[in-house]
Amino acid sequence: MSETETETAPQQPTPELRALDRLTGDWKVTGGAEGTVRYEWMAGGFFLLQHVDLVQFGRPVTGMEIIGNLRPFGEPTGPDVASRYYDSQGNTFDYVYELDGDTLTIWAGAKDSPAYFRGTFTPDGTVMTGDWVYPGGGGYSSTMTRA
Repeated sequence: MSETETETAPQQPTPELRALDRLTGDWKVTGGAEGTVRYEWMAGGFFLLQHVDLVQFGRPVTGMEIIGNLRPFGEPTGPDVASRYYDSQGNTFDYVYELDGDTLTIWAGAKDSPAYFRGTFTPDGTVMTGDWVYPGGGGYSSTMTRA
């Protein structure tokens, strides 16, 4: 090894990201949005992908979300599990995922945002029920049931 090379331990996905493994698989969505979503790990396990096929506010929408810890080139892994969502209507949304026990919070934008989803998994992990909350009122209830 030369003086300019250094040994580094291989990177591992963070425990906070790996905790989202309970989302993997196919889910039926009901409530304010109706349809299906599917979560799967990208090779390497550093990113969780969500594939969306919903009808929301009367309009069909398909989308994809990439969920993981940010790690810009040459920098350490960021502490938050962040995501960016892209949809068939041209929208992009940024989120931060936070799982505490059986409660999942998805913050719109940054952590502690006034817009968020908070849902709770049933003990067997087959259903998650929660609410999207928007500032100034609004939002909707949502239930995901494992397909």
